[in-house]
Amino acid sequence: MTTIKTIEIDQGQFIDGQKESELAQGHDLLVKVAAVSLNPVDLKHVATFKAGDLRIVGYDSVGTVIGVGEQVTDFQIGDQVYYAGTTTRDGSFQEAQLIDERLVAKKPAQLAVAEAAAFPLVSLTAYELLFEKFNFIAQAGANKGKSILLVNGAGGVGSVASQLAKWAGLTVYATASPRNFDWLTQHGVDVPVDYHAGQPNSLEQFADNQFDAIAVFYSIESYLPRMVELAKPFGHIGTIVGTQKPIDIALLKNKALSFDWEFMFTKAREQYRMASQGQILSQITDLLAAGDLKSITTKTYQGLNAANLNAASELLAAGHTVGKITLIV
Repeated sequence: MTTIKTIEIDQGQFIDGQKESELAQGHDLLVKVAAVSLNPVDLKHVATFKAGDLRIVGYDSVGTVIGVGEQVTDFQIGDQVYYAGTTTRDGSFQEAQLIDERLVAKKPAQLAVAEAAAFPLVSLTAYELLFEKFNFIAQAGANKGKSILLVNGAGGVGSVASQLAKWAGLTVYATASPRNFDWLTQHGVDVPVDYHAGQPNSLEQFADNQFDAIAVFYSIESYLPRMVELAKPFGHIGTIVGTQKPIDIALLKNKALSFDWEFMFTKAREQYRMASQGQILSQITDLLAAGDLKSITTKTYQGLNAANLNAASELLAAGHTVGKITLIV
Protein backbone atom coordinates (compact mmCIF):
# COMPACT_ATOMS: atom_id res chain seq x y z
CA MET A 1 0.00 0.00 0.00
CA THR A 2 1.13 3.55 -0.71
CA THR A 3 0.65 6.47 1.65
CA ILE A 4 -1.12 9.76 1.01
CA LYS A 5 -0.82 13.15 2.68
CA THR A 6 -3.49 14.23 5.16
CA ILE A 7 -4.26 17.23 7.33
CA GLU A 8 -5.61 16.07 10.68
CA ILE A 9 -6.99 17.52 13.90
CA ASP A 10 -4.64 17.50 16.88
CA GLN A 11 -4.95 19.48 20.10
CA GLY A 12 -7.15 22.24 18.75
CA GLN A 13 -5.41 22.79 15.43
CA PHE A 14 -4.56 21.16 12.12
CA ILE A 15 -1.34 19.18 11.66
CA ASP A 16 0.16 17.53 8.58
CA GLY A 17 -0.04 13.74 8.55
CA GLN A 18 -0.34 10.70 6.34
CA LYS A 19 -2.30 7.48 6.02
CA GLU A 20 -2.48 4.42 3.80
CA SER A 21 -4.26 4.91 0.50
CA GLU A 22 -7.64 3.23 0.01
CA LEU A 23 -9.43 1.41 -2.80
CA ALA A 24 -12.86 2.35 -4.12
CA GLN A 25 -15.51 -0.33 -3.58
CA GLY A 26 -19.28 -0.48 -4.03
CA HIS A 27 -20.75 2.94 -4.84
CA ASP A 28 -17.55 4.77 -3.89
CA LEU A 29 -15.36 6.97 -6.03
CA LEU A 30 -11.73 7.61 -5.15
CA VAL A 31 -11.10 11.27 -5.91
CA LYS A 32 -7.72 13.00 -6.12
CA VAL A 33 -8.41 16.28 -4.35
CA ALA A 34 -7.58 19.48 -6.25
CA ALA A 35 -9.23 22.14 -4.09
CA VAL A 36 -11.31 22.43 -0.92
CA SER A 37 -13.06 25.10 1.07
CA LEU A 38 -13.33 25.80 4.79
CA ASN A 39 -16.67 25.87 6.62
CA PRO A 40 -17.77 26.66 10.19
CA VAL A 41 -18.46 22.94 10.71
CA ASP A 42 -14.73 22.30 10.32
CA LEU A 43 -13.93 24.76 13.10
CA LYS A 44 -16.57 23.12 15.29
CA HIS A 45 -14.96 19.71 14.83
CA VAL A 46 -11.54 21.13 15.72
CA ALA A 47 -12.90 22.82 18.85
CA THR A 48 -14.86 19.80 20.10
CA PHE A 49 -12.52 16.99 18.99
CA LYS A 50 -12.22 14.07 21.39
CA ALA A 51 -10.60 10.65 21.26
CA GLY A 52 -12.36 8.39 18.78
CA ASP A 53 -13.61 11.19 16.51
CA LEU A 54 -12.64 11.31 12.85
CA ARG A 55 -9.40 13.25 12.56
CA ILE A 56 -9.77 14.29 8.90
CA VAL A 57 -12.53 16.82 8.20
CA GLY A 58 -13.30 19.00 5.18
CA TYR A 59 -16.73 19.08 3.57
CA ASP A 60 -16.20 20.67 0.17
CA SER A 61 -14.01 19.25 -2.56
CA VAL A 62 -13.20 19.43 -6.25
CA GLY A 63 -11.08 16.73 -7.81
CA THR A 64 -10.53 14.04 -10.42
CA VAL A 65 -11.87 10.50 -10.19
CA ILE A 66 -8.94 8.05 -10.00
CA GLY A 67 -10.83 4.94 -8.89
CA VAL A 68 -14.38 3.57 -9.06
CA GLY A 69 -16.19 0.86 -7.12
CA GLU A 70 -17.84 -2.07 -8.86
CA GLN A 71 -21.35 -0.61 -8.37
CA VAL A 72 -20.58 2.87 -9.72
CA THR A 73 -22.73 3.74 -12.74
CA ASP A 74 -22.58 7.50 -13.29
CA PHE A 75 -18.86 8.32 -13.22
CA GLN A 76 -15.62 7.05 -14.69
CA ILE A 77 -11.92 7.55 -14.14
CA GLY A 78 -10.86 11.00 -15.32
CA ASP A 79 -14.13 12.79 -14.51
CA GLN A 80 -13.78 16.12 -12.71
CA VAL A 81 -16.28 16.23 -9.87
CA TYR A 82 -17.34 18.22 -6.82
CA TYR A 83 -19.21 17.35 -3.64
CA ALA A 84 -19.67 18.10 0.06
CA GLY A 85 -19.63 14.60 1.54
CA THR A 86 -20.54 13.34 4.98
CA THR A 87 -19.37 13.73 8.57
CA THR A 88 -19.48 9.94 9.03
CA ARG A 89 -16.33 9.39 6.91
CA ASP A 90 -12.97 11.09 6.48
CA GLY A 91 -13.35 14.45 4.79
CA SER A 92 -11.54 16.22 1.97
CA PHE A 93 -8.48 17.54 3.81
CA GLN A 94 -6.33 14.78 2.32
CA GLU A 95 -4.63 13.90 -0.94
CA ALA A 96 -7.34 11.47 -2.08
CA GLN A 97 -10.81 10.80 -0.69
CA LEU A 98 -13.44 8.07 -0.90
CA ILE A 99 -16.94 9.44 -1.55
CA ASP A 100 -20.28 7.82 -2.39
CA GLU A 101 -21.16 8.60 -6.02
CA ARG A 102 -24.71 9.52 -5.01
CA LEU A 103 -23.38 12.66 -3.29
CA VAL A 104 -21.33 13.78 -6.30
CA ALA A 105 -21.84 15.82 -9.48
CA LYS A 106 -19.68 16.85 -12.42
CA LYS A 107 -17.63 19.97 -11.73
CA PRO A 108 -18.86 23.15 -13.48
CA ALA A 109 -16.60 23.23 -16.53
CA GLN A 110 -16.29 27.00 -16.71
CA LEU A 111 -15.15 27.45 -13.09
CA ALA A 112 -11.61 27.24 -11.78
CA VAL A 113 -11.23 24.67 -9.03
CA ALA A 114 -10.88 27.40 -6.39
CA GLU A 115 -14.28 28.77 -7.38
CA ALA A 116 -16.02 25.41 -7.72
CA ALA A 117 -14.82 24.23 -4.30
CA ALA A 118 -16.80 26.99 -2.60
CA PHE A 119 -20.21 25.75 -3.72
CA PRO A 120 -21.17 22.22 -2.61
CA LEU A 121 -21.95 22.47 1.12
CA VAL A 122 -23.51 25.93 1.03
CA SER A 123 -25.45 25.22 -2.17
CA LEU A 124 -26.95 22.02 -0.78
CA THR A 125 -27.82 23.80 2.46
CA ALA A 126 -29.47 26.74 0.69
CA TYR A 127 -31.31 24.58 -1.85
CA GLU A 128 -32.71 22.15 0.71
CA LEU A 129 -33.90 24.97 2.96
CA LEU A 130 -35.53 26.98 0.17
CA PHE A 131 -37.10 24.22 -1.87
CA GLU A 132 -37.45 21.19 0.41
CA LYS A 133 -38.26 22.92 3.71
CA PHE A 134 -39.83 26.25 2.73
CA ASN A 135 -41.51 24.53 -0.25
CA PHE A 136 -40.77 27.25 -2.78
CA ILE A 137 -40.85 25.99 -6.37
CA ALA A 138 -37.38 25.25 -7.77
CA GLN A 139 -37.97 26.80 -11.18
CA ALA A 140 -36.92 30.10 -12.71
CA GLY A 141 -39.36 32.87 -11.79
CA ALA A 142 -41.87 30.45 -10.28
CA ASN A 143 -42.36 32.28 -6.97
CA LYS A 144 -43.08 35.84 -8.09
CA GLY A 145 -45.03 37.86 -5.56
CA LYS A 146 -43.40 36.10 -2.60
CA SER A 147 -40.61 37.44 -0.42
CA ILE A 148 -37.87 36.09 1.80
CA LEU A 149 -35.62 37.57 4.48
CA LEU A 150 -32.09 36.20 4.90
CA VAL A 151 -30.32 37.02 8.16
CA ASN A 152 -26.54 37.03 7.56
CA GLY A 153 -26.88 37.29 3.82
CA ALA A 154 -23.20 37.89 3.03
CA GLY A 155 -21.86 34.62 4.43
CA GLY A 156 -21.34 31.45 2.46
CA VAL A 157 -24.85 30.02 2.70
CA GLY A 158 -26.48 33.43 2.42
CA SER A 159 -24.52 34.27 -0.73
CA VAL A 160 -25.97 31.22 -2.50
CA ALA A 161 -29.44 31.37 -0.93
CA SER A 162 -29.89 34.94 -2.18
CA GLN A 163 -29.02 33.94 -5.74
CA LEU A 164 -31.21 30.83 -5.73
CA ALA A 165 -34.12 32.79 -4.29
CA LYS A 166 -33.72 35.52 -6.90
CA TRP A 167 -33.56 32.92 -9.70
CA ALA A 168 -36.76 31.36 -8.36
CA GLY A 169 -38.61 34.69 -8.54
CA LEU A 170 -38.64 35.74 -4.89
CA THR A 171 -38.08 39.29 -3.72
CA VAL A 172 -34.96 38.96 -1.59
CA TYR A 173 -34.17 40.95 1.55
CA ALA A 174 -30.93 40.25 3.42
CA THR A 175 -29.10 41.61 6.45
CA ALA A 176 -25.41 42.47 6.53
CA SER A 177 -23.06 45.26 7.49
CA PRO A 178 -23.45 48.27 5.15
CA ARG A 179 -19.88 47.70 3.91
CA ASN A 180 -21.16 44.46 2.37
CA PHE A 181 -24.26 45.88 0.68
CA ASP A 182 -22.58 45.87 -2.75
CA TRP A 183 -21.84 42.16 -2.31
CA LEU A 184 -25.49 41.54 -1.45
CA THR A 185 -26.84 43.31 -4.53
CA GLN A 186 -24.28 41.58 -6.76
CA HIS A 187 -25.55 38.24 -5.43
CA GLY A 188 -29.28 38.57 -5.93
CA VAL A 189 -30.46 40.71 -3.02
CA ASP A 190 -33.14 43.26 -3.87
CA VAL A 191 -33.19 45.06 -0.51
CA PRO A 192 -30.07 45.13 1.71
CA VAL A 193 -30.87 45.54 5.41
CA ASP A 194 -28.49 46.92 8.05
CA TYR A 195 -28.05 44.31 10.76
CA HIS A 196 -27.29 47.04 13.32
CA ALA A 197 -30.34 47.97 15.40
CA GLY A 198 -31.69 51.51 15.30
CA GLN A 199 -30.58 52.37 11.77
CA PRO A 200 -32.93 53.81 9.10
CA ASN A 201 -32.77 50.59 7.09
CA SER A 202 -32.60 48.02 9.90
CA LEU A 203 -35.18 45.35 10.73
CA GLU A 204 -37.21 47.79 12.81
CA GLN A 205 -38.44 49.54 9.65
CA PHE A 206 -40.53 46.59 8.48
CA ALA A 207 -44.16 46.04 9.28
CA ASP A 208 -45.31 42.80 10.82
CA ASN A 209 -46.46 39.97 8.51
CA GLN A 210 -43.96 40.99 5.82
CA PHE A 211 -42.19 37.80 4.67
CA ASP A 212 -43.34 34.44 3.37
CA ALA A 213 -40.19 32.85 4.78
CA ILE A 214 -37.24 33.88 6.94
CA ALA A 215 -33.88 32.10 6.97
CA VAL A 216 -31.57 32.83 9.89
CA PHE A 217 -27.97 31.86 9.10
CA TYR A 218 -26.86 32.76 12.60
CA SER A 219 -27.71 31.80 16.17
CA ILE A 220 -31.46 32.31 16.21
CA GLU A 221 -32.11 32.76 19.94
CA SER A 222 -32.07 36.56 20.04
CA TYR A 223 -33.74 36.90 16.63
CA LEU A 224 -36.73 34.60 17.05
CA PRO A 225 -39.27 36.98 18.67
CA ARG A 226 -38.78 39.60 15.93
CA MET A 227 -38.77 36.95 13.20
CA VAL A 228 -42.16 35.71 14.41
CA GLU A 229 -43.52 39.25 14.08
CA LEU A 230 -42.11 39.68 10.57
CA ALA A 231 -43.28 36.33 9.18
CA LYS A 232 -46.63 36.09 7.43
CA PRO A 233 -49.24 33.76 8.96
CA PHE A 234 -48.65 30.15 7.85
CA GLY A 235 -45.12 31.15 6.84
CA HIS A 236 -41.76 29.56 7.59
CA ILE A 237 -38.82 30.38 9.84
CA GLY A 238 -35.70 28.28 9.29
CA THR A 239 -32.16 28.07 10.60
CA ILE A 240 -28.98 26.07 10.12
CA VAL A 241 -27.18 26.90 13.38
CA GLY A 242 -27.63 24.84 16.53
CA THR A 243 -29.02 26.69 19.53
CA GLN A 244 -26.96 27.29 22.66
CA LYS A 245 -30.03 27.53 24.88
CA PRO A 246 -33.71 26.54 24.57
CA ILE A 247 -35.96 28.62 22.32
CA ASP A 248 -39.68 29.20 22.82
CA ILE A 249 -41.35 27.46 19.88
CA ALA A 250 -44.74 28.38 21.35
CA LEU A 251 -44.16 31.87 19.94
CA LEU A 252 -44.98 30.46 16.49
CA LYS A 253 -48.36 28.98 17.43
CA ASN A 254 -50.75 31.91 17.02
CA LYS A 255 -49.52 32.60 13.47
CA ALA A 256 -49.42 28.88 12.58
CA LEU A 257 -45.77 29.25 11.56
CA SER A 258 -43.50 26.34 10.68
CA PHE A 259 -40.03 26.08 12.19
CA ASP A 260 -37.53 24.39 9.86
CA TRP A 261 -34.13 22.96 10.68
CA GLU A 262 -31.76 22.41 7.77
CA PHE A 263 -28.75 20.15 8.22
CA MET A 264 -27.05 19.22 4.98
CA PHE A 265 -25.42 16.12 6.45
CA THR A 266 -28.71 14.45 7.41
CA LYS A 267 -29.28 12.65 4.11
CA ALA A 268 -25.96 10.82 4.11
CA ARG A 269 -25.97 10.27 7.86
CA GLU A 270 -29.46 8.71 7.77
CA GLN A 271 -29.14 7.10 4.31
CA TYR A 272 -32.15 9.18 3.24
CA ARG A 273 -32.57 10.27 -0.39
CA MET A 274 -28.80 10.44 -0.79
CA ALA A 275 -28.95 10.65 -4.58
CA SER A 276 -30.91 13.90 -4.32
CA GLN A 277 -27.72 15.67 -3.25
CA GLY A 278 -25.88 14.68 -6.40
CA GLN A 279 -28.94 15.77 -8.38
CA ILE A 280 -29.05 19.14 -6.62
CA LEU A 281 -25.37 19.73 -7.34
CA SER A 282 -26.00 18.88 -11.00
CA GLN A 283 -28.65 21.60 -11.04
CA ILE A 284 -26.20 24.01 -9.39
CA THR A 285 -23.75 23.18 -12.19
CA ASP A 286 -26.42 24.05 -14.76
CA LEU A 287 -27.25 27.34 -13.02
CA LEU A 288 -23.58 28.29 -12.93
CA ALA A 289 -23.26 27.49 -16.63
CA ALA A 290 -26.30 29.65 -17.38
CA GLY A 291 -24.93 32.58 -15.37
CA ASP A 292 -27.72 32.44 -12.79
CA LEU A 293 -25.16 31.91 -10.01
CA LYS A 294 -21.98 33.93 -9.51
CA SER A 295 -18.74 33.01 -7.79
CA ILE A 296 -18.69 33.31 -4.00
CA THR A 297 -14.94 32.76 -3.45
CA THR A 298 -13.28 35.76 -1.80
CA LYS A 299 -9.99 34.31 -0.50
CA THR A 300 -7.84 31.47 -1.83
CA TYR A 301 -4.77 29.89 -0.25
CA GLN A 302 -2.18 28.19 -2.45
CA GLY A 303 -1.40 24.82 -0.89
CA LEU A 304 -3.58 22.39 1.06
CA ASN A 305 -1.54 22.01 4.25
CA ALA A 306 -1.87 22.50 7.99
CA ALA A 307 -0.30 25.97 8.02
CA ASN A 308 -2.76 27.33 5.46
CA LEU A 309 -5.75 25.62 7.08
CA ASN A 310 -4.82 27.07 10.47
CA ALA A 311 -4.46 30.54 8.95
CA ALA A 312 -7.78 30.20 7.12
CA SER A 313 -9.41 28.98 10.33
CA GLU A 314 -8.32 32.11 12.18
CA LEU A 315 -9.76 34.26 9.41
CA LEU A 316 -13.09 32.40 9.40
CA ALA A 317 -13.32 32.34 13.20
CA ALA A 318 -13.04 36.14 13.32
CA GLY A 319 -16.62 36.22 12.06
CA HIS A 320 -16.36 38.85 9.34
CA THR A 321 -15.84 36.63 6.30
CA VAL A 322 -17.82 37.42 3.16
CA GLY A 323 -18.44 34.53 0.77
CA LYS A 324 -16.09 31.54 1.04
CA ILE A 325 -12.43 30.72 1.71
CA THR A 326 -10.88 28.05 -0.54
CA LEU A 327 -7.55 26.25 -0.71
CA ILE A 328 -5.86 24.82 -3.83
CA VAL A 329 -3.68 21.72 -3.59
